[in-house]
Amino acid sequence: MSLIRVGIVGTGYAAQRRAEAFGADGRSPLIAVSGYRESSTTSFAKQYGIETVLDWRKLVGREDIDLVVVCNINREHGAIARAALEAGKHVVVEYPLALEPETAAKLIRLANRKGLLLHVEHIELLGALHKKIREYLPQLGQIFYARYITLARKRHALPHWTYHHGDYGFPLIAALSRVNRLINLFGEVLQVTGEANFQAADLNGYYHSCLCTAQLKFQGGTVGHLIYGKGTSVIKGDRRFTIYGDRGTLEFLGNQGTFTQGKTVETIELGSRKGVFKQDTIAVLDYLINEKPIYIQPEQSLYALQIADQIRQSANRSR
Repeated sequence: MSLIRVGIVGTGYAAQRRAEAFGADGRSPLIAVSGYRESSTTSFAKQYGIETVLDWRKLVGREDIDLVVVCNINREHGAIARAALEAGKHVVVEYPLALEPETAAKLIRLANRKGLLLHVEHIELLGALHKKIREYLPQLGQIFYARYITLARKRHALPHWTYHHGDYGFPLIAALSRVNRLINLFGEVLQVTGEANFQAADLNGYYHSCLCTAQLKFQGGTVGHLIYGKGTSVIKGDRRFTIYGDRGTLEFLGNQGTFTQGKTVETIELGSRKGVFKQDTIAVLDYLINEKPIYIQPEQSLYALQIADQIRQSANRSR
């Protein structure tokens, strides 16, 4: 059996889940890690028994690495992916592939030209929520409206890159899974409007709270309303997804769901959200080793990125 030797850029939550998944799979030995801070990189390397590389440029150029996994700040995704592809490496990158659709499109063309895998992770498609929505969707009839809300309380003290305009990017580009989920469910987007509000922090370039809203009109007639916010202004978190059809309503609040038809209400249990990084990792290895089709193509992620960028442009015009 072929081995896929792996290098990871990043040391945060996603990088840890990746390291665990690759380490548990006998087809993918971990070789090295590169991180932003020397202390966290050294700690990560020690935890997973791999080498420390302080500069990601040196990591992507190593001859003993076949696959580079990009899990660091959003602003650097495009540059690292390009360097890895030019070095002849397969690439897995946490969404977004890049902060600009034009950059993402060039990377996809580069990967295709070199015959290399460029996989943009979209684990939202692998989780229980999406699978349950897919299961119940045909029973809703003609879907005319969907509302998707994510409000998250602040988890990081400033300065942190996820509250920096340049490092994180426009929130609905950084949180691309929300846009991609709607597109995956309802298809091509015909019209986009968006608004965004930021509460600036004392530190230059940072904000302490944001709220972004978007309305998407889909070719099939569905109107989708997307709300995404986070920060100190969010006193109570909220995760809610409601889909209205002419034969029923599907609603999820956190891990609890209901399917309503007339007077009948069915309870839906989602269970744990754990294990999706492992599923995605196995899908990557199955593709590279066994040529098994992967669950999403980079062009699909690019389309979601293009729609998210249209939301950004609309929000900028309305400010």
